[in-house]
Amino acid sequence: MRIEDALRVAAEADLDLVEVAPNARPPVCKIMDYGKFKYETAQKARESRKNQQQTVVKEQKLRPKIDPHDYETKKGHVVRFLEAGSKVKVTIMFRGREQSRPELGYRLLQRLGADVADFGFVETAAKQDGRNMTMVLAPHRGAKTRARAAEQAGAPARPPADDDTPS
Repeated sequence: MRIEDALRVAAEADLDLVEVAPNARPPVCKIMDYGKFKYETAQKARESRKNQQQTVVKEQKLRPKIDPHDYETKKGHVVRFLEAGSKVKVTIMFRGREQSRPELGYRLLQRLGADVADFGFVETAAKQDGRNMTMVLAPHRGAKTRARAAEQAGAPARPPADDDTPS
């Protein structure tokens, strides 16, 4: 159909001639209400933005000379964050003379990365940034969907206790 004819038909129907595929050969046009078309495309864009995943970055701070029990506690927090599908930024804070021994922090971060390898992987390797050394851990693929499925299934908080005790 020629452009003049399409414009005349659109004017008779009190609608607009909208070019929907300008790169096609020949270009594709539709006769429609342009205001409604703009509104619907804005709605689709808003819906697609709503469905995008929001990446959450949690942070866990450590010191180079950390007690073994404190390390296990912090490691447990990191594992919990990774299981929930969040990224974890692990920061080693150096103070005073500790700054002259960055290898202590590097070894600690390597150890933590190896300990949580079942739950996530090292996304950004350990690097010194002033008084701090940071490393970013990311969950394995599908961790967020597994966490969401477990939440919807209503998994019990703790396993049922054995009834071996007398009443």
